[in-house]
Amino acid sequence: MNLLLQAARILEVRDVGIGERVCIDTASMLKIGEGLLVGSKANFLFLIHNESVGSSFTSPRPFRVNAGAVYCYTMLPDGKTKYLSEIESGAEVLIVNKEGMSRHAIVGRSKIETRPLRLVKAEMDGEQGSIILQNAETIRVVTKEGKLLSVTDLKVGNEILVHISRQSGRHFGLEVDEYVLEK
Repeated sequence: MNLLLQAARILEVRDVGIGERVCIDTASMLKIGEGLLVGSKANFLFLIHNESVGSSFTSPRPFRVNAGAVYCYTMLPDGKTKYLSEIESGAEVLIVNKEGMSRHAIVGRSKIETRPLRLVKAEMDGEQGSIILQNAETIRVVTKEGKLLSVTDLKVGNEILVHISRQSGRHFGLEVDEYVLEK
């Protein structure tokens, strides 16, 4: 599956306190430029990069995507969405690269932990979306130029890659053609 990724402009970045976030550890090695599509709205998903780049605090973990808060959606290989908190060992997730090319990966484990969180809001052509991510330098998004940008360095005006699907709602992960308002 090839997905259209577009540049969305960051509207707001702010710390929102403590909460639970989900790390997805896959049974595959992920490459630079690859990650999961994750977001607060099923039709506005951010490309969250894998941890193939280490930091002064951790070694690289190219099998892991520190994906977002427990309520966030991620896209699955069949086009459905699922809450991050529902992803478990043996499930399949959709890995997407910065060009929009995708592949499947098996989940080895899903790890939920309490961490400091940061809200990120973005806009593209009048459509707005948001995500809550762990506030740590190892969590990265991908810029419109294909470069990695840590959530700790995000600023209003940055342009990052997102996938926006037609305006519709979701019910139990399936796209539905009915009125659904997600904020």
